[in-house]
Amino acid sequence: MFVHLSMALEKIKIKHSFADAVDTYDSVASLQRQIGYDLLATHALEQLHGVVLDLGCGTGFLTQQLVPYGDNITLIALDLAQTMLLRCREKVGHQSHYLCADAEHLPLQMQCVDTIFSNVALQWCYPVDDALTELHRVLTDEGTVLFSTFGSDTLRELKVAWARVDDFVHVNDFYTLERLHTALENAGFVDITCKCTQYLRQYANVLELMHELKRIGAHNVNQTRSKALTSKKTLKTLISAYPKNEVGGVDATFDVIYVMARKA
Repeated sequence: MFVHLSMALEKIKIKHSFADAVDTYDSVASLQRQIGYDLLATHALEQLHGVVLDLGCGTGFLTQQLVPYGDNITLIALDLAQTMLLRCREKVGHQSHYLCADAEHLPLQMQCVDTIFSNVALQWCYPVDDALTELHRVLTDEGTVLFSTFGSDTLRELKVAWARVDDFVHVNDFYTLERLHTALENAGFVDITCKCTQYLRQYANVLELMHELKRIGAHNVNQTRSKALTSKKTLKTLISAYPKNEVGGVDATFDVIYVMARKA
């Protein structure tokens, strides 16, 4: 199996980053909510039945959207960060069951879930192959997985700017559509549909972008990142290297891959 060192992620740091962001996440997660709405629009929710898993539920946005279909489903919300899961439970209450667990090691029996939703969470699993194998294991025959994940062009402007500053990895790398499609096939999924959508967000300056990423818990968790604190000089160089848009602010691209696949 090919594993690029720059993609080696520290799972403990991921868990702590999102746990620490529980109080600020909702205030800056408008893009994640939009992606979630677009993900839900790809499926006929009225046809949901059986056990439905919200994988990487965070503070519960997607879980809340699934609650109205609770007469026909048993809903499970799952997240790696316990504080996120507790916040989800505050919002959703007894209308869902809750699991604090890693997507790569699901505490679920084989073939016990009918539908899995996951909104911008699986990019924190690398290699994603292990997580997809787990999803395939717990899905019933003919079960469906629907997820969104950030693609390889995400934050490309920030990557280019950092490359002009030093040689460290400052921005998490994400999968290409082709690599993700191959991983789904290798895990045993069929009827795979993948599509890319790019969202362009505008910020007043680079610091506003970086502060948003921090408040949402999206820290750099590559093992090859620089362990030193960013100096004022380095930050000034980064700001100078980041291209301005036509109104004097900065743009940031978020490349999103939407996936639907079935277990044969």
